[in-house]
Amino acid sequence: MGNEVWNYSRLKDYSLGVGASLFGVANVKPLKHSFIFLSPETLNSFPYGISLAVRLSDRVIEDLEDRPTRLYLHHYRQINYFLDQLALKISSFVQEEGWQALPIPASQVLDWEKLKGHLSHKKVAQTAGLGWIGRSNLLVSPEYGARIRLVTILTNFPLRCDQPQEESCGSCRACLSVCPAGAIKESLKDFDPGACFEQLRCFRKRDNIAHYICGLCVKACPGKLAYL
Repeated sequence: MGNEVWNYSRLKDYSLGVGASLFGVANVKPLKHSFIFLSPETLNSFPYGISLAVRLSDRVIEDLEDRPTRLYLHHYRQINYFLDQLALKISSFVQEEGWQALPIPASQVLDWEKLKGHLSHKKVAQTAGLGWIGRSNLLVSPEYGARIRLVTILTNFPLRCDQPQEESCGSCRACLSVCPAGAIKESLKDFDPGACFEQLRCFRKRDNIAHYICGLCVKACPGKLAYL
């Protein structure tokens, strides 16, 4: 346990030093049934998931009104690129320590019908204690609300694991009224992913936004104010 704590401390300091806003470690064994397009050998090799978040620019987000902007599109892409570079740096750190690491792309869709990548970064982040999954179906952190993007590194580097937070959106419903698709409901279990995606498709075609993005619920989410 001593090495796990020491490794965690060093890796967290390094991660925050090279640009991560939030850092956590998850035991991913309970999540592996939902991972896709990863070999059995890979699944069996990595018990830990390093979860990193990078904060979005408040000024870019505040510029959103009733639709995504070209500025938000560029920022979204650059943050994803930065996250992938960050994951590569963390992976190199782990490899230099003599262990294995597998960076998972921050924004790569492998199953368009279900909008899934190799794994759910937000579920890993939730397990790693970075926040909770809110009514908007986004990861909400106490520090930054939904104004973050996530990336995951799978590893066998011995690390202590964080615990999920017990917080929730509480009485906050700020994201419900701003959702142009009406996809966000009182309860997370009633979230309508189909309606959400159709709205993204509409923005992409109507406004010539070359990506499936929106950002309005991201802007509305106040983070730590949500459960006050």
